[in-house]
Amino acid sequence: MHAWRSSLQVRIAAITMVVAGTVVIIVSLVLFSQIRDQLLSVKEEAAIDQAQNGVLYAQSQVAAIATGDGASVRSTLDRTVNALRQRGGAAGDFDVVMVHRTGEVERTGPSPSPLFEALPRALRAEVASGGQARKYHPVPDASGEPQPTLLVGAAVPSDTAGTQQVELYYAFPLWQEDESLSLIRSTVIISGIALTLFVVGIGVLVTRLVVDPVRHAAGTAQRLAEGQLEERMTVRGEDDLARLATSFNAMADSLQRQITQLEGLSQLQQRFTSDVSHELRTPLTTVQMAAEILHEARGDFPPHVARSAELLRAELDRFESLLTDLLEISRYDAGAAVLDSEPADLGALVARVVAGMTALAERHDSQLLVNRPDEAVIAEVDARRVERILRNLVGNAIEHGAGRPIEITLAANRTAAAVTVRDQGVGLSSADAQHVFDRFWRADPSRVRTVGGSGLGLSISLEDARLHGGWLQVWGQPGNGAQFRLTLPLTAGGELTSSPLPLRPTLIRRPGVPL
Repeated sequence: MHAWRSSLQVRIAAITMVVAGTVVIIVSLVLFSQIRDQLLSVKEEAAIDQAQNGVLYAQSQVAAIATGDGASVRSTLDRTVNALRQRGGAAGDFDVVMVHRTGEVERTGPSPSPLFEALPRALRAEVASGGQARKYHPVPDASGEPQPTLLVGAAVPSDTAGTQQVELYYAFPLWQEDESLSLIRSTVIISGIALTLFVVGIGVLVTRLVVDPVRHAAGTAQRLAEGQLEERMTVRGEDDLARLATSFNAMADSLQRQITQLEGLSQLQQRFTSDVSHELRTPLTTVQMAAEILHEARGDFPPHVARSAELLRAELDRFESLLTDLLEISRYDAGAAVLDSEPADLGALVARVVAGMTALAERHDSQLLVNRPDEAVIAEVDARRVERILRNLVGNAIEHGAGRPIEITLAANRTAAAVTVRDQGVGLSSADAQHVFDRFWRADPSRVRTVGGSGLGLSISLEDARLHGGWLQVWGQPGNGAQFRLTLPLTAGGELTSSPLPLRPTLIRRPGVPL
């Protein structure tokens, strides 16, 4: 079954074999049927001619039966049968029996006659009615084995006015025809098998001529996808496959140029982001120092100036956070992010994050509820990165939780640990869930952030989770909130196969139903 699904050559060979075999079988059956019918038709015509000649001869020999006694009747029958047996014919080997019936008395020539015993009643009834009949019927041979036989019977006209009746029966064995048909059958079967295999062989050869370049193209495309941009197909000849290879190589050249350009632009963008972020550090520090001085002296300013000093300090803090996130993203883009794993208690990390976010949750009328096991959950992780993931998830839940309780759940099994953050806010559609980890993405661009953040938090969290070999996934439903699930292997470098917690919450509030 795997070969059928994965190999075009196998499918074409199998289909060719089935179609060719079906056609050969149908043609063979029709051909064999026509040959058999023709052989039997020739046999029947010769047998009928011979029987008719025999009837004429028998009619001239049985004229004395009407006036003879039983012995003379039997003698006449035997003599006539022997004479008929001496007469050859186009129908081949045959046997003869004559039946003389007077009332209820029947005499046969010769007597006894195995052929007479084998005559079917239906054939005798047709002959007794004064007609001529033929029938295929098995008749025992000298060894007693039944053999297919053509029986031809006819009534011999006489001048006895119906008081006596003479019947003549010929038996033509069909062993020669049977042997001929057996030979023809074997020849047709062998020829059909040979023809089918020949057609399948041609199909496989032709398919290979087509499939091999396609396989080569698939292998080349795979190597291109793996980054070997110099790979190209070999062009042979000027046929359609050669044009395919030429077009493929042209496409590969175009892709290589575009990928090279994009890589250059990406590197330029990464370098620009990193350089700008670094260069802004020094002036930002200077501006922050000045803003701090203004903030401390805001009591000496008029109210509107004091408020401006407070806003300046808050926005500078947000700008510093944005620069930090940009630097972190640039490290991920450059492949320079390093994981500093060590055993850590995930329960303690959750507790520390909740303690740090409680004041923010209270300002938004949200309550942070923690569910965690009694025993410690120890995992080899980078505690700084995991704590950053949890802060981003909890902050996002507070931002979109609509003042309802937020549940943070920790669980573990033998190989993995998981943390879910569940809010009861506006929720996410399936389309939004596909973009929630995109950089600077917002479900509602017109919505103003109330918690702060740079718009890169979830993107960085996803990269942090991947750096651990973990999963960061989201479920959402409009009107029913959202749930983020972080799953991490307990050991550094471990592979995840499942998560201790479900992604979809077990209890979902229906829209319009209060908590």
